Amino acid sequence: MNKKIMNDAVDSLFDAILCLKNRNECYSFFEDLCTVNELLSMSQRFEVASMLKNHSTYLEIAEKTGASTATISRVNRSLNYGNDGYEIVFDRMKDREN
Repeated sequence: MNKKIMNDAVDSLFDAILCLKNRNECYSFFEDLCTVNELLSMSQRFEVASMLKNHSTYLEIAEKTGASTATISRVNRSLNYGNDGYEIVFDRMKDREN
Protein backbone atom coordinates (compact mmCIF):
# COMPACT_ATOMS: atom_id res chain seq x y z
CA MET A 1 0.00 0.00 0.00
CA ASN A 2 1.17 3.50 -0.80
CA LYS A 3 2.02 5.14 2.51
CA LYS A 4 2.03 8.55 0.80
CA ILE A 5 -1.77 8.53 0.65
CA MET A 6 -2.40 7.01 4.07
CA ASN A 7 -3.69 9.67 6.46
CA ASP A 8 -6.71 10.47 8.61
CA ALA A 9 -8.52 12.32 5.83
CA VAL A 10 -8.22 9.40 3.40
CA ASP A 11 -9.25 6.97 6.17
CA SER A 12 -12.32 9.11 6.79
CA LEU A 13 -13.20 9.14 3.09
CA PHE A 14 -12.89 5.37 2.84
CA ASP A 15 -14.99 4.93 6.00
CA ALA A 16 -17.66 7.12 4.40
CA ILE A 17 -17.62 5.04 1.21
CA LEU A 18 -17.91 1.83 3.23
CA CYS A 19 -21.12 3.23 4.79
CA LEU A 20 -22.90 3.40 1.44
CA LYS A 21 -25.54 0.70 1.06
CA ASN A 22 -26.68 0.77 -2.55
CA ARG A 23 -26.08 2.23 -6.00
CA ASN A 24 -28.42 5.19 -5.43
CA GLU A 25 -26.49 6.17 -2.30
CA CYS A 26 -23.26 5.87 -4.31
CA TYR A 27 -24.63 8.15 -7.01
CA SER A 28 -25.69 10.74 -4.42
CA PHE A 29 -22.40 10.67 -2.54
CA PHE A 30 -20.07 10.59 -5.53
CA GLU A 31 -22.00 13.27 -7.42
CA ASP A 32 -21.55 15.52 -4.37
CA LEU A 33 -17.91 14.53 -3.88
CA CYS A 34 -16.58 14.51 -7.45
CA THR A 35 -16.87 16.62 -10.53
CA VAL A 36 -18.59 14.95 -13.46
CA ASN A 37 -15.22 14.61 -15.22
CA GLU A 38 -13.58 13.01 -12.16
CA LEU A 39 -16.37 10.46 -11.88
CA LEU A 40 -16.30 9.71 -15.60
CA SER A 41 -12.51 9.32 -15.50
CA MET A 42 -12.70 6.84 -12.62
CA SER A 43 -15.44 4.84 -14.32
CA GLN A 44 -13.44 4.85 -17.56
CA ARG A 45 -10.35 3.48 -15.78
CA PHE A 46 -12.47 0.76 -14.17
CA GLU A 47 -13.93 -0.20 -17.55
CA VAL A 48 -10.41 -0.27 -19.04
CA ALA A 49 -9.26 -2.56 -16.22
CA SER A 50 -12.20 -4.88 -16.82
CA MET A 51 -11.50 -5.06 -20.53
CA LEU A 52 -7.78 -5.67 -19.95
CA LYS A 53 -8.66 -8.48 -17.55
CA ASN A 54 -10.80 -9.97 -20.32
CA HIS A 55 -7.83 -9.78 -22.72
CA SER A 56 -9.13 -7.00 -24.96
CA THR A 57 -6.52 -5.25 -27.08
CA TYR A 58 -5.48 -1.64 -26.52
CA LEU A 59 -7.18 -0.74 -29.81
CA GLU A 60 -10.46 -2.38 -28.79
CA ILE A 61 -10.33 -0.65 -25.41
CA ALA A 62 -9.51 2.75 -26.91
CA GLU A 63 -12.34 2.45 -29.43
CA LYS A 64 -14.94 1.37 -26.86
CA THR A 65 -13.98 3.62 -23.95
CA GLY A 66 -12.29 6.58 -25.59
CA ALA A 67 -9.35 6.11 -23.22
CA SER A 68 -5.91 7.16 -24.42
CA THR A 69 -3.17 4.58 -24.77
CA ALA A 70 -1.42 6.34 -21.86
CA THR A 71 -4.46 5.72 -19.63
CA ILE A 72 -4.74 2.12 -20.79
CA SER A 73 -1.05 1.59 -20.11
CA ARG A 74 -1.32 3.15 -16.63
CA VAL A 75 -4.27 0.89 -15.76
CA ASN A 76 -2.43 -2.13 -17.15
CA ARG A 77 0.56 -1.30 -14.95
CA SER A 78 -1.74 -1.17 -11.92
CA LEU A 79 -3.25 -4.52 -12.83
CA ASN A 80 0.16 -6.13 -13.20
CA TYR A 81 2.24 -4.37 -10.55
CA GLY A 82 -0.23 -2.62 -8.26
CA ASN A 83 -1.73 -3.55 -4.91
CA ASP A 84 -4.32 -6.02 -6.33
CA GLY A 85 -7.17 -3.61 -5.63
CA TYR A 86 -8.77 -4.31 -8.99
CA GLU A 87 -8.44 -8.06 -8.40
CA ILE A 88 -10.19 -7.83 -5.03
CA VAL A 89 -13.12 -6.01 -6.60
CA PHE A 90 -13.31 -8.24 -9.69
CA ASP A 91 -13.29 -11.38 -7.53
CA ARG A 92 -16.04 -10.03 -5.27
CA MET A 93 -18.13 -8.93 -8.23
CA LYS A 94 -17.77 -12.40 -9.74
CA ASP A 95 -18.84 -13.97 -6.42
CA ARG A 96 -21.95 -11.78 -6.36
CA GLU A 97 -22.91 -12.98 -9.85
CA ASN A 98 -22.88 -16.62 -8.76
